Amino acid sequence: MSGAAVSVTRGRSVTTSPVLMLVVATLGFAVNFWAWALLSPLGPLYRANGRLGELSESDVALLVAVPVIVGALGRIPVGALTDRYGGRIMFPLVSAATIVPVLFIGLVAQDSFTAMLVAGFFLGIGGTAFAVGVPFVNAWFPPERRGLAVGVFGAGMVGTAISALTTVKLYEGVGETAPFLLTAAALAVYAVVAWFVLRDAPGRVVPSEPLVKRLVANARLPISWQAAILYAVAFGGYVAFSVYLPAYLKTAYDLDPAAAANRMAGFVLVAVLMRPIGGWLSDRIGPVPVLAAGYCVVAVGAGVAATTPILEPVGAVAFLAMAAALGSGSGATFALIARVTDPSRVGGVTGLVGAAGGLGGFAPPLVMGYVYGRTESYAIGLGLLSVTAILTLVLTLTVVRRTAAGGTREQ
Repeated sequence: MSGAAVSVTRGRSVTTSPVLMLVVATLGFAVNFWAWALLSPLGPLYRANGRLGELSESDVALLVAVPVIVGALGRIPVGALTDRYGGRIMFPLVSAATIVPVLFIGLVAQDSFTAMLVAGFFLGIGGTAFAVGVPFVNAWFPPERRGLAVGVFGAGMVGTAISALTTVKLYEGVGETAPFLLTAAALAVYAVVAWFVLRDAPGRVVPSEPLVKRLVANARLPISWQAAILYAVAFGGYVAFSVYLPAYLKTAYDLDPAAAANRMAGFVLVAVLMRPIGGWLSDRIGPVPVLAAGYCVVAVGAGVAATTPILEPVGAVAFLAMAAALGSGSGATFALIARVTDPSRVGGVTGLVGAAGGLGGFAPPLVMGYVYGRTESYAIGLGLLSVTAILTLVLTLTVVRRTAAGGTREQ
């Protein structure tokens, strides 16, 4: 869809631009992900200052993990609800609902570990915004432009970087409630803007089946499990490195925390920038070649990193190449979904696949830490990543290629 479109809302016609819808949706994704990631940078700080009592490393890991896990799993029902009610309703609803746990943490929960866990559970709502935006954006663009559009939307994951860069500074420099009040205000402003600006695409197909029946039907689609594997490796790999890379660089190369954090930021930036490029390339040459090239790069890059080469330039090139591959692969995965999935099921499939990607980021750090603790080497963990990428490459060139070639839209 190019130019403007006419959407009918509450009996009145409004002229709406697909590009405007994409921009507003991307901003919503970034703001909600900013809120979703608030506890991650604060976890070590809470352990150090003792505000929540004496915390173990496992306690901190649990505190950080709860909103991420809930946000990942919550994408499944939220994606199906978006198919039914549309992004024009779901974006303001998710944003407004996320304000409650954000304020609860900032104003009430920071003296109780139990209260923080409860608040973190509901903070996971912010992580479901991804499953709202993909079907919303997908419906506004024609098939030949959906890869780029959804890739641009996916760049909203930069919200996690905003949280990482600002939360601790605001907490220590302005006050312990500052990051939460600021984020709650941003969510409130966005919810209002989204309510008045967002419109669902003309001709959006609304499914009539009950929610549970649709969830089961979506789970049975071949593209659901195929894309779930692809995204678990691509986006899961990105999440894993964005979480674990500073610890790896500090241990393997004896970098100070600031230098390690800067290199992690570079990794995140490359991955974020490559996500829309991966979608754009998928529109031009198809998602399968983009995915295959990405998994090849990850396999080689992880293999090189497993040898712990000199950091400059070999190690840096290996990790930045993997960042580019993982980012482009994430964009290409949803270009594939848009190509082979009935529009009325995109939200449901996105929810399932998004959940797989979110959960996929937890296994690699656990494996890396476990293996290093027993061998004092990262080689086995990185070698396993290389093997996983090779297996995913084989899946892409066989089963996924047939699905993409068929291009059959499940009804």
